[in-house]
Amino acid sequence: MLRVGLTGGLASGKSFVGRALAELGCHLIQADELGREAMEPGGEAYEAVVAEFGPEVLKEDGTLDRRRLAALVFEDGERLARLNALVHPIVIRREEEIMAALAERDPHGIAVVEAAILIETGSYRRFDRIVLAWCRPEQQIERAVERGLTREEAMARLSRQMPLEEKRKYAHYVIDTSGSREETLRQVRQLYRTLREIAS
Repeated sequence: MLRVGLTGGLASGKSFVGRALAELGCHLIQADELGREAMEPGGEAYEAVVAEFGPEVLKEDGTLDRRRLAALVFEDGERLARLNALVHPIVIRREEEIMAALAERDPHGIAVVEAAILIETGSYRRFDRIVLAWCRPEQQIERAVERGLTREEAMARLSRQMPLEEKRKYAHYVIDTSGSREETLRQVRQLYRTLREIAS
C-alpha cells in the first residue's frame, strides 16, 4: 500500500484535492475528522480537553464549541501546542490502524491522509509521498472569509501555520489550487496516474 500525506494550510484547497483523489480511487483518511471524533463526548480526548481548557469551551449540550476552542488556541501558541499534544497521538494511532486494515484489504491501494499540520508535527516522515495543496496567502484569507471566518481569525490562524512556501521543500508533488477547479482537477488526475504507477 502506498502511503500518501496530503497537506496544505488554511483554505489552501487540500480537502478539494483529497475528495478528488478519493473519487479517482484512493482511500481518503481525514485527520480533522478523526480529531473531531476524538473530541466528541465519549471520545478519547474529550475529558482531557475539557480538563485542560475548562467548561467555557463547551456548548449547552456538552459538546465542544470548536469555534471557541479555536479562538483560544490560535491566539496562543502554547495552548495550541497543549491541544495538539492531547489530540494528535490519538489521531496518529487511528490513522495507522486504518491504514493497516486498508493494506490488508487492498495491498496495491493508495491511502491518502489529509492533515493540515503534517509537516509541523514531523508526521510527514510516516509517508512514502507528500502532496501539498498550494495557493497564495491572499487567496487563503479570501477563501477562509468566504467560509465564515473573520479576516482577523483567518490571519491569526495563518500566523500559526508554517507558510505554504516553506512546506514546498517537503513535498514530492505540489497541486496549485490558485486557478479554476478544472485546472486543479487536471493536476489531480495527473498526480493520481503517477501514484497509481508507484503503487502497482
